[in-house]
Amino acid sequence: MFDIDSPYQLADDAPERFERDGFVRLPGVLDAPTIDFFEPEITSKVIELNTMHLPLAERSTYGKAFLQVTNLWQHSELVRQFVLSQRLGRIAAELMGVKGVRLYHDQALYKEADGGITPWHADQYYWPFSSDRTCTVWIPLQETPAGMGPLEFAVGSQAFEFGRELPISDESEIALQQALSEQGFGVSAEPYALGDVSFHTGWTFHRAGPNTTAIPRRVMTIIYIDADITVTTPTNDNQRADLAHWLAGTEPGLVPDTPLNPRIW
Repeated sequence: MFDIDSPYQLADDAPERFERDGFVRLPGVLDAPTIDFFEPEITSKVIELNTMHLPLAERSTYGKAFLQVTNLWQHSELVRQFVLSQRLGRIAAELMGVKGVRLYHDQALYKEADGGITPWHADQYYWPFSSDRTCTVWIPLQETPAGMGPLEFAVGSQAFEFGRELPISDESEIALQQALSEQGFGVSAEPYALGDVSFHTGWTFHRAGPNTTAIPRRVMTIIYIDADITVTTPTNDNQRADLAHWLAGTEPGLVPDTPLNPRIW
């Protein structure tokens, strides 16, 4: 009925583009029957586990950006199969040039109809890791045209250090919009066809526009880390919270080989 474990044939230049640009979009990673099989279960868990019930008008910019539900893989056997996909894990390892990857955590990011922007930010601000061998796969569960808020990337920004201390916020949107523009970073904002996915590094700056359609933008994400990466001493409160919550309190200097961080590939 579905295939999430067989190898995906990466283009020969995909790892090079990933290192150069900080991201790659890949066509046809998942076929329509596979998405149709898993999407209802993912969506049902988002509805069940979502804790945000304020009207959009009463939320912060972060709250308007999406409904965020994490570690769905712990609440559903079907989602567990999806998150531990050998196909996706192998792609992540090949793009990062590492021998294997383990799971950091998953996140469903559902941008509601009329949902707001996702401000400029870099994910690794939140993650206490000793290297940049981290990446996120962004998996739309429907076609995602421009008006639905597809992910946008500042091309090559993974080496840009300005703004790395900023959490996702109105401040990060304003400051990074200006700085990235002044530095001449191009923005890649292509829509996603059904089955397309993207992988981006932890330090690649990215954002998304509002969802101006009447249909929720349903996206599942999985965060991968080098299987041999070590935890580092947190540098902010968000990293301290991540260390305790997602890494089972692994001590700095150690590999997070925990039940929450299984090796995928």
